[in-house]
Amino acid sequence: MQQQTTGKKHLWLPLLGSVVAMSALPVQAESGSLMEAIQAGKAGLDLRYRFEHVEQDNQNRNANASTLRTRLNYATDSYQHLSAFIEFDDIRVLGSTRYNNASGRPSARTQYPVVADPSGTEVNQAYLNYSGLPNTTLRLGRQRIIYDNARFIGNVGWRQNEQTYDAFSLVNTSLSDTTLSYAYIDQVNRIFGKDSPKGETSMRSHLLNASYGGLPVGQLTAYGYFLETPDTPLASNRTLGLRFNGSHAASEQLSLLYALEYAKQDDFQDGDSAIDADYHLMEVGATLHGITARVGQEVLGADGSAFSTPLATAHAFNGWADTFLTTPADGLDDRYLKLAGRVQGTNLLAAWHQFHADQGSADYGRELNLQAARSFGPVKLLAKYARYSAKDLGTDTEKFWLMAQVAF
Repeated sequence: MQQQTTGKKHLWLPLLGSVVAMSALPVQAESGSLMEAIQAGKAGLDLRYRFEHVEQDNQNRNANASTLRTRLNYATDSYQHLSAFIEFDDIRVLGSTRYNNASGRPSARTQYPVVADPSGTEVNQAYLNYSGLPNTTLRLGRQRIIYDNARFIGNVGWRQNEQTYDAFSLVNTSLSDTTLSYAYIDQVNRIFGKDSPKGETSMRSHLLNASYGGLPVGQLTAYGYFLETPDTPLASNRTLGLRFNGSHAASEQLSLLYALEYAKQDDFQDGDSAIDADYHLMEVGATLHGITARVGQEVLGADGSAFSTPLATAHAFNGWADTFLTTPADGLDDRYLKLAGRVQGTNLLAAWHQFHADQGSADYGRELNLQAARSFGPVKLLAKYARYSAKDLGTDTEKFWLMAQVAF
């Protein structure tokens, strides 16, 4: 993990000053003025409470994390095609701290298993939008970036302190059924918090993503992610890939689902020449009478090195026990079955994973995932369970979550 760079000016800092300055202007405004755009803006409040329990065979103590995230934001209306957005997050521990928050700070409590939700208050997002070009949105500042299913570029939204980017981004929809996206990333703000020695990662990275949805049977996406990490130059890498996913209505009751994806990763700029790995995904499924079943295989290969996804929302893949947030040296072959449906207003999900090495014959283990979610008006409730049964890698792990969220 890269270390925080000190004394460096980041893209979002002048944007934060601009947003604060805009909100402080005197109310002496003509019709259609900047002040009216600010006054016509919209504030938001989001509260998310979560209890997380972790048991690991290699730890004498169990972790219990009771945390509340309070998110407050404000979005201005548009003025001369410009608008601003600012968002603050505060994460508090309710009760005693009985977990390792993985921050690397003295508060980490390393005698407990990891629950990567450190307490703290920080600017989650602060950016300016410009929409004066046809079918184009430009954004500069601290922002959330998610491409496709977040397998390579995501916000790690499951954690209380999400991952955001100090970046310039562009989205264009001028071509029919086509979305073109580009971003230049100056810094990654990780889930460990701004006061953590691993909370910020400096970058000089370019992201390209082009998606075409005009095919009768699905969507085709091509991407190139060029990640340069000046603090750890040997980790710099390039990922080029192609993804196809879609569905086909076989009848009124039956829909067929499918996804195929391939990516190649190698070194970029001063990256280690040993970086050379493949990624592939094959998934098929069907929805019948509201029940969806999927079977698939996802392989993060290992040749000169293991395929890495440093900006991914990794919790959503390869099991919720988070054993495989980092790809093992011999790669990862994840074969899975997923079932999802809705029963009396409750959304249910179950998944079963079998994990093996991509290189060699190691049998890593098995994992069961279960989830139930239901909404009552603006309140969302969720219960979630993961059990990883280790064989040749990791340790037996059980995790359980209860979560409640409300947004205004």
